Amino acid sequence: MISAREALERLREGNRRFASDVRSRDTLTSHQMRRNKLAAGQEPFAIILGCSDSRVPAEIVFDQGLGDLFVIRVAGNIVASSQVGSVEFAAARFGTRLVVVLGHSQCGAVLATLEELQQPTDNQSRNLRSIVDRVRPSVEALLATELRHDPDALVRHAVRANIRVSANQLRHGSEVLEQLIQKEGLLVVGAEYSLETGVVDFFDRMPE
Repeated sequence: MISAREALERLREGNRRFASDVRSRDTLTSHQMRRNKLAAGQEPFAIILGCSDSRVPAEIVFDQGLGDLFVIRVAGNIVASSQVGSVEFAAARFGTRLVVVLGHSQCGAVLATLEELQQPTDNQSRNLRSIVDRVRPSVEALLATELRHDPDALVRHAVRANIRVSANQLRHGSEVLEQLIQKEGLLVVGAEYSLETGVVDFFDRMPE
């Protein structure tokens, strides 16, 4: 299995291809050939915890193919027990050493949370509320700052704050992942995908 740094560079290169509208030869390989090769097992080189938004499919955004990425998608790229368990499974079972929390500009879950905090509703389903409640701690404090007077800037900061919180929850909310970070070189980073440009900005806790 490749190192976290190598995996990170591979994702960066793939995203550069995607943003430039270029496809790698590997991702154009016959799906049947890849399926046959992967039927006996998988070795994903990166774990992506991303948002469910239909505009941000990780394999396409990073120009990767079958078997390359272990992807967990949930609205708002939030971290709950099932997401932590999925990351633990892939990191421990496959030896994958890079975890990316991938948020994106204009995230609907973040927007919904800001709206709920500013104008609470009574008829929100408990399931939707559970997502809002996960996002709330990362963005609530922003409403006490001058950002509340600038809606666009508020959303931009809230999206990044939510990514940082999710990444920190993975780093510090699991004994399994903490041990892999300390002893096995596991790296957890936060990144934001721009819906406008197609570029992924790896901005949180990057290796020096």
